[in-house]
Amino acid sequence: MHINDIIGKEKPTISFEFFPPKTEKSSQSLFECIKELEDLDPSFVSITYGAGGSTRKLTHELVVRIKDSTSLTPVPHLTCVNHTEEEIFSILEKYAEHGISNVLALRGDLPAGSTAHDRSNDAFEYASDLVEYIQKFNGSGKCTDPRGFGIGVAGFPEGHPETPNRILEMDHLKRKVDSGADYICTQLFFDNHDFYDFKERCRLSGISVPIIAGIMPVTSAKGILRMAELAAGARIPGKLLKAIDRCDGDTESIKRVGIQYATDQCSDLLNNGIDGIHFYTLNRSDATKGIFQSLGLQRK
Repeated sequence: MHINDIIGKEKPTISFEFFPPKTEKSSQSLFECIKELEDLDPSFVSITYGAGGSTRKLTHELVVRIKDSTSLTPVPHLTCVNHTEEEIFSILEKYAEHGISNVLALRGDLPAGSTAHDRSNDAFEYASDLVEYIQKFNGSGKCTDPRGFGIGVAGFPEGHPETPNRILEMDHLKRKVDSGADYICTQLFFDNHDFYDFKERCRLSGISVPIIAGIMPVTSAKGILRMAELAAGARIPGKLLKAIDRCDGDTESIKRVGIQYATDQCSDLLNNGIDGIHFYTLNRSDATKGIFQSLGLQRK
């Protein structure tokens, strides 16, 4: 089933994001987290791709394991950077063989430590090019679903860090949707007004596909820095920083503040008819479970 089909049946959808483990120990810890969150009956889960495709093998293994050993619907990330057309075809073919029905198409980050990656060998320059290619693959008949893969793309409520022109940014996003994307999953944000403004600008640009909001609860002081890195400089509202500062470094207090802040965000989004909420879990289950319980979102 495509994610767009799930949104049509379950709106609002609730979903989680994981990143592939790097060691056997972290692999076991991750699967314990996944099994805990499986009990919450998420609409789907996404699995990230390392910068420059550095975790592609681990991503593929985790996606297949989730598909084969859980009841979850996995959505692997797929990126342009550091990939040839042959590699992308092979990845899509393997996912199709394992009954994977959805992918999230991204341009992707440059390889770690690279400041001048030569992209001349990359088959696809932009996410819209990758979406077009996936749609071309969909016509091959290799997928279990006769429609091929369902395709999601990324959106940036605070603006794409490499496109300061917000009008041009909407043109790029519309190109991804017009190329065949079914839905948009946003980067994390901490001010819902940024999301509502983004959603309104999408509609004014003729973008009508569902938009899923990305949420990441703060669970530590270091976590704020990590979030800023992941979201390419996400804006942290002053009221959240003040609340964390009042915790005076107490780990448990910071965690409670972060979970409460994210809970309030989610409550407001749900009250305003959101298509879905996507939790960036950082491979931890406790904060997400806490938000679920506070919102009464138990689905099983």
